[in-house]
Amino acid sequence: MNVLYISYDGILEPLGESQVLQYLLKLSREHQITLLSFEKPADWFKIDIRDNLRQRLGRANLRWVPLKYHKYPLIISTFYDLARGLLVGIFLKIRYGIGIVHARSYVPALLALCLKNIFKTKFIFDMRGFWADEKVDAGIWDKGSLIYKITKRLERSYLQRADCIVSLTHAGVDELLKFPYVNKNKTRIEVISTCVNMELFKPNFNNRPKTFILGYAGTATGWYIFEPVPDCFKLLVKISPGASLNIFNKDEHPFIRSALEKRNIPTESYNLKTAEFSQMPFNINTFNAGIFFIKPVFSKRASSPTKLGEFLACGVPCLTNSGVGDMQKILQGEGVGVVLSDFSLESEESAVRQLLMLCSDKDICQRCVNTARKYFSLEEGVGAYNRIYRGQY
Repeated sequence: MNVLYISYDGILEPLGESQVLQYLLKLSREHQITLLSFEKPADWFKIDIRDNLRQRLGRANLRWVPLKYHKYPLIISTFYDLARGLLVGIFLKIRYGIGIVHARSYVPALLALCLKNIFKTKFIFDMRGFWADEKVDAGIWDKGSLIYKITKRLERSYLQRADCIVSLTHAGVDELLKFPYVNKNKTRIEVISTCVNMELFKPNFNNRPKTFILGYAGTATGWYIFEPVPDCFKLLVKISPGASLNIFNKDEHPFIRSALEKRNIPTESYNLKTAEFSQMPFNINTFNAGIFFIKPVFSKRASSPTKLGEFLACGVPCLTNSGVGDMQKILQGEGVGVVLSDFSLESEESAVRQLLMLCSDKDICQRCVNTARKYFSLEEGVGAYNRIYRGQY
């Protein structure tokens, strides 16, 4: 099957490497895939990484068409990217006989819908969550703004016209089916969580520290809530003196340092670093437990954080909060994490004690790995996409 996969995230980014490239390298064994991505200039000019990526794609017989991502001026730049993307998409459809357009999230979905209208190609809407509502919940858009209303109208078109919808969570599907314009009998919906390559992310006991290390990886702003992280860490240190906090983050170091300083976390108690995707399996294996918190808002019911699967695949239990996707069901149901229902001091202290108790369980590592295999296996995700490409829903 000839598939055009469109991602507005660049595959030179850690997210693109994890949640686009890992799937496509395996899917390209059975399908002829053309990847159209929008790459940020800062990533594009890392020449060695880019050349290495081209070689990997070439070996996998995966065709890559990178376009430059534009951020400014706001909105206008997105329309410019869309116009270029549509022209390139039309060319690729004609040149390679594309039969399926797989759109990752909302901006690429507009291109996929246009190509469906022009050429009658199949349209897979890999929605990744309620994007417009995520923008509102992150404080980027106002719910009464024109851009929000337009995006929600487009969302309706995507949900009505897509040949298949992919949701990250069962909780997200439950919300989708409440929309009056979603045909509950005809709409084809698959649940495929953000998967992890368990050949890369796996336990390495040689990296485990002697003193307790609490780990944080990824974004700390937007719909993430970082402030309770140092609060929980302070409680952890009281119970387990000598514990440290390791944070791996790309662009938010001043914000993170400020949050730690406000809670009087001494600099010698934490490490704040930047790491490439390829380094994260090693880094996560230095954690005894992972921690992250997400705003429990409407849009996050459809969210499946990538880091959750990566932590569990490395045998690392997690401390997080309720109200986000299927996380509570998975962590509590499988006994591989602790879930906060609120951010009171009493709840945080109880959660930290539960986390320490969980980490002392001799079976916790294997239980985490088994849970990752059950819910977040890349092989399972690739199998689901293969069925979708073949029309086997």
